[in-house]
Amino acid sequence: MTSKLDRRRFLRESAFAGAGVVLAGTTGVLRRSANAAEAPRRGPNEEIRTALLGINGQGRHHIDYLQASQNVRIVTLCDPDERLFPERIGLVKGGTPKTEKDLRRVLEDQDVDCVSIAAPNYWHALATVWACQAGKDVLVEKPATYCIAEGPKMIEAARKYGRVVQVMTHLRAKKGRQEAMRLLRAGLLGDLYMARGLVFRPRESMAHADDSSVPEGVDYDLWCGPAAMKTFNTNRFHYNWHWFWEYGNGEIGNNGPHVTDLAIEGLDKQDVLPIKIASQGGRFVWKDQGETANTQMVTYRYEDGVVFTLEVRNLASNQESGVSMGVIFYGSKGYMIIHLDGKYETVIDGQPGPQGSGDGRHRELAANFFEVVRSRDKAEQLAPIEYGHIGSALCHLGNIAYRLGRSVEFDPQALTFGGDAEANALLTRTYREPFVMPARI
Repeated sequence: MTSKLDRRRFLRESAFAGAGVVLAGTTGVLRRSANAAEAPRRGPNEEIRTALLGINGQGRHHIDYLQASQNVRIVTLCDPDERLFPERIGLVKGGTPKTEKDLRRVLEDQDVDCVSIAAPNYWHALATVWACQAGKDVLVEKPATYCIAEGPKMIEAARKYGRVVQVMTHLRAKKGRQEAMRLLRAGLLGDLYMARGLVFRPRESMAHADDSSVPEGVDYDLWCGPAAMKTFNTNRFHYNWHWFWEYGNGEIGNNGPHVTDLAIEGLDKQDVLPIKIASQGGRFVWKDQGETANTQMVTYRYEDGVVFTLEVRNLASNQESGVSMGVIFYGSKGYMIIHLDGKYETVIDGQPGPQGSGDGRHRELAANFFEVVRSRDKAEQLAPIEYGHIGSALCHLGNIAYRLGRSVEFDPQALTFGGDAEANALLTRTYREPFVMPARI
């Protein structure tokens, strides 16, 4: 497990934080906070007023996570689909929250201290940067980013404006996982040379849907935000947006970040990306409108020779060593299997070794976020944006190799593919005005 001193040094000196592609666009539609200094500490009894941006899907769970934290009050619910408000308002305790369809108006509200972002992937980075500029701390869903170039922007914004930005890779709060990481750092497996990530998540094909008019109560312009505003189709709307490249990142970008996050911590690769990536797969069996892979295999090789493989399956599948979602680590002395619930088991020198159960709840990562919001001690963060950027970028690298249909070579310092213009074009996205990532944070 990375020590507090190591994490402090990483958060302070990380070389990749300022690297990457310069994004074209405006300087932002929000007025920047005039005070970029660190926010003051808060006492344990001081109320933290939080707005939830995106209340469909994971947003519903965020209501539970936020309300389980001490002295945290949800003051605003925000979503472009106003049809969701009546039911979600009924879930909020401690008074009726305000409702708003435009997150920019929420970020202008001085009564909001923090935002919890559960909007679709393509909104994560821009909403985070705007929130930092507006002086808000941020809890953001995984993947942290829609594309690789967004990660350094989020890191820069968090640092420049003194904000706490935590990514909801909530499995970092699992006690079994934390124990397993300590064992790996202590050398239980000897020299680690490989890890295998598994995301076996059975799904069904979506039914065909024709383009249609926008439902009453939906502000489709705000829902699309920085993404292209295509003709409305229910299959590109709530949840199923995951399976279209303009809006989502497929299963590898949906559940994949949980697995890549586990892998980078176990392999001690939380501050570096691989140099060679290859991916194969396809959207097999299903004859539907989806674009992303339902079966995908990715191989990553790091500069020191360590290999990580990631396999995604949405079709019927067996388990591997009892794992459907998790990571298997391989070392010179044996191997360790870690499930996403935190349960782990080991085999050392051919014999059963240490094992543990997966205690801990999803809400504990949100609680950790608010503890750091109060203390301003970022060394205590379980899932800082720096780690979220790396875990998400692994998923994006896999998708880039898959979409190009060939292996790619990556420069982890420059965060580019060198002279590979075709691959470099996929590092960022085209932002739709006025929802543009600021060129200057």
